[in-house]
Amino acid sequence: MGDDRPEPDLGMLTGTFMRAVQDELFETLAEQGHPHVRPRHGSVLAFLDRDGARATELSQRSGQHKQIVGTIVDELVQLGYVSREPDPRDRRAKLVIPTAHGLDEITRARAILAAIEHRHEQALGTEEYTNFKTALQRITHLQRQWRDVRRAQPKE
Repeated sequence: MGDDRPEPDLGMLTGTFMRAVQDELFETLAEQGHPHVRPRHGSVLAFLDRDGARATELSQRSGQHKQIVGTIVDELVQLGYVSREPDPRDRRAKLVIPTAHGLDEITRARAILAAIEHRHEQALGTEEYTNFKTALQRITHLQRQWRDVRRAQPKE
């Protein structure tokens, strides 16, 4: 019998790739002192810098709804990775600020991801890997615009 499974589509490929990267990232983070961080926490920690950001900014950067970001921030506060502080530009607003523990996680996560990227660049060669990343960034940007494209199409 022949193999009649379809070729993996874009969703299958990117989903499988994302899970494989997350598995390596979070297993390595656990080994390096961050066993409680989960993939969902990345929608805050991956988009946070030393100076912090408002939840609305984190929502925009990550593409997650503000309510989801708020729930994740609550979890990260409980785990000791971030705190909520008054925004000096607008005392009514709050900034999500990484703690020392949070900065350690962010630094380690970025180093682990850089090592993963370096490994793939070495396997593919610099030019092919650069072209791959450029194409993936363009496709990601185009995909994030699907609602705008749909709304612009005339209704039948």
